[in-house]
Amino acid sequence: MTASAAYRFIDSDTHLTEPADVWTSRVPAKWKDKVPNVRWVNDGKSQCWFVGDKQMYDVGSSANAGWPEPFPSHPPTYATAHPASYDAKARLEYMDSIGCWAQVVYPNVGGFGSQEFLKMGDSELMLACVQAYNDFQRDWAEPDPRRFVTMIALPFWNVEQAVKEIERSAKKGHKGVLFTAAPQDYGLPVLADRHWDPLWAAAQAHDLPISFHIGSGDFLEESKDNYTQKRLKADGWAVTYARTTTNLLLANAMQLGDLLLSGVLARYPTLKFVSVESGIGWIPFLLESTDYHFKAADVRGARPEFKMLPSEYFHRQVYGCYWFEKGVSDELLDKVGIDKIMFETDFPHVTCLYGNVDESIEAGIGDKPESVKRRILFDNAAELYKVDLN
Repeated sequence: MTASAAYRFIDSDTHLTEPADVWTSRVPAKWKDKVPNVRWVNDGKSQCWFVGDKQMYDVGSSANAGWPEPFPSHPPTYATAHPASYDAKARLEYMDSIGCWAQVVYPNVGGFGSQEFLKMGDSELMLACVQAYNDFQRDWAEPDPRRFVTMIALPFWNVEQAVKEIERSAKKGHKGVLFTAAPQDYGLPVLADRHWDPLWAAAQAHDLPISFHIGSGDFLEESKDNYTQKRLKADGWAVTYARTTTNLLLANAMQLGDLLLSGVLARYPTLKFVSVESGIGWIPFLLESTDYHFKAADVRGARPEFKMLPSEYFHRQVYGCYWFEKGVSDELLDKVGIDKIMFETDFPHVTCLYGNVDESIEAGIGDKPESVKRRILFDNAAELYKVDLN
């Protein structure tokens, strides 16, 4: 029996709780005390990530699936976390149990756009960390490389290095590129700047879709008013998390609007982009608004390279991912396009679908024709990432 017959869906967004030796086992000895590493803290009760001597967060803070206590409580160690969060063989067993053929896998420690490495300050060390992570991903996928869609992390702060890393990692079996949707947050040119053209060209040449995952910008910047002390004091952790997460979804809407009006899609007509972990309900508004103001401002008159409306570029080259939305209407599917929607679970994060995957699918698109469900749940991701179904 083929994968497409035996499995119900492909998961377009999951995360990997990185094992402790990802970087320490893959960089030269001179950097082992500077790269991300895991240490015991809290009198030996917790395992925590450190970069140098800077403490980051518990290893289980990205692995809440199945944890019985309410947020912000989380597993303090690998041993107390869901094994599928960090172990590939356990992940495959979990995938089989929920009818999932393949998963697109995103990082945690390096940030959702590799921005944490940028803080290290040493360009050689930063590049080594990115390369170590990309090499690790394919090693981790070894139990069944067909079923793990891994994404190329980029040294986005250096376009020449980023292009070389796309070239290097594409040969290893990666199926997409992870890129920050807000490079200007790090003092770099905006998406529309021709500075990025070599990167777009490299991704297009290798037919690798580019992912804009939520939180790939500097959402901890004080001016963003997210995890600030005044918010935590007034709201507490649970409310702050819920509010900030929603803000990040809406930030992706703004970043996608930036992309649609950047000219990138016009210049690179076969390059695909994915808005990850951001839902789809806001997409019709974004498309209607950008089209309206595109016409009102006579963008074509000012920028003749735009041969189509923003919504037409979206329908040609951009995808969205959904997981929590219920009662998805025919109108929403029509406006977004059933061939531009993928399903995700966000496993094993706090907001992931866990123990309720089938129920969530039914609540979202259960009343749609089987052909529509199959396209959203399976076929779109299989085609975009060229998933091996044999």
